[in-house]
Amino acid sequence: MASITLGGTPTETIGSIPKIGSKAPDFNLTTTELSSKSLSDYGRQRKILNIFPSVGTGVCAASARKFNEEASKLTNTKILCISRDLPFAQKSFCAAEGIENVEMLSDFKDGSFGKNYGLEITNGAFQGLLSRVVIVLDENNKLIYSEQVPEISNEPDYASAIKALQ
Repeated sequence: MASITLGGTPTETIGSIPKIGSKAPDFNLTTTELSSKSLSDYGRQRKILNIFPSVGTGVCAASARKFNEEASKLTNTKILCISRDLPFAQKSFCAAEGIENVEMLSDFKDGSFGKNYGLEITNGAFQGLLSRVVIVLDENNKLIYSEQVPEISNEPDYASAIKALQ
């Protein structure tokens, strides 16, 4: 389990995120159009998984906006923003913010993504939500970069995530 903080208050996750060099676990997440997506649906594209507690919070929204800006500069790369938010909330956020270059996915149905990736928060105010994590996958779904942000209210290191693809 990972020890992280929320506003300085210690909290924990269900496990540890997959290790660099390992193959990413498959997933079944829900799109804003209520269809299902798995890791294999993205084929041999590189992927940035921008994972966060809720798009309704300032830092989570900022990360979606920042990765949306970066997405247009990347080739053969898909950026997936993943939370436990309902797909309707994700869709409304994207429409209001003009977010078009990233794909929003929800783990709301069974929470299996958060459990399988070891990043579901197990206690505190955000219990049951996903911790702030960025995972970068190569064309073969091998982890080439990861960051579990130690303080949930901080933004991830965008530059290092993008650099991992260069």
